[in-house]
Amino acid sequence: MLIIFIFSSQPSDNIPNFDWADKIVKKGGHIIGYASLALMFWHAIEMQSTKWWLAWLLAVLFGISDEFHQSFVPGRHASPVDVILYDNVGALLGILVWNWYRRRRA
Repeated sequence: MLIIFIFSSQPSDNIPNFDWADKIVKKGGHIIGYASLALMFWHAIEMQSTKWWLAWLLAVLFGISDEFHQSFVPGRHASPVDVILYDNVGALLGILVWNWYRRRRA
């Protein structure tokens, strides 16, 4: 959560431009960050298979609060699209991929 907060606190002038890969890098960061966050939340509730939705919900709620936080950072704005499309999907993918990996190992 701290890492996401630090990245979100950067004014738009301090954010590098990755040329043609800019959107891929930045939106990929959302997906990876929120996949990791959802897995950490799920681990905190002892990875109960019936509680995966709680880990997802906590990650998405943090995404909403982080977008609100960004609205106070110079040159940044809150984006519901980031929460709905990237944070939400990242959290779900993290949980789905981990479930797939666990079943495959078993």
